Amino acid sequence: MGTARTYGGSDDARAYAPGEWANLWRRGRSCASRWTLFELATMVLGFMVFWPIGLAVFAYKMWQRKSGADDLQTVVTAKWNEARASWTRSSGWSWSPAGTGNAAFDQWKAAELARLEAERRKLEDAAREFAEFLDNIRHAKDREEFDRFMAERRAKP
Repeated sequence: MGTARTYGGSDDARAYAPGEWANLWRRGRSCASRWTLFELATMVLGFMVFWPIGLAVFAYKMWQRKSGADDLQTVVTAKWNEARASWTRSSGWSWSPAGTGNAAFDQWKAAELARLEAERRKLEDAAREFAEFLDNIRHAKDREEFDRFMAERRAKP
């Protein structure tokens, strides 16, 4: 017989594994009911800075527990990503506003950023080539030491 048991007497009873029932009881019906460190820190700092902020975080958490909505960190991250999406990624390493409204400046800026990006790629290529060179030297040294070891081993009676 299996280790799963059915609790309750209704027709829609489900088989629960021994540890699953306890986990379901601890966290409630949804996983969203647990407080995260971010939510606790936000609430405490909210109460310290301006008490309605802390109260709003607490109220959101209670509403989230009942509705099963996303946790506060997920909501804040989504809003941050939406705000950041209004900025365009101009190069591989920096963020800048979409445009200034001055076409000549925007052209100059785009040309300079493209030039800097090309320089960055050159530096990355040089670093990769040097790392490959060092790997080849280490491999040749290891091969030489191994060949010397094998020659000494064969020479022993």
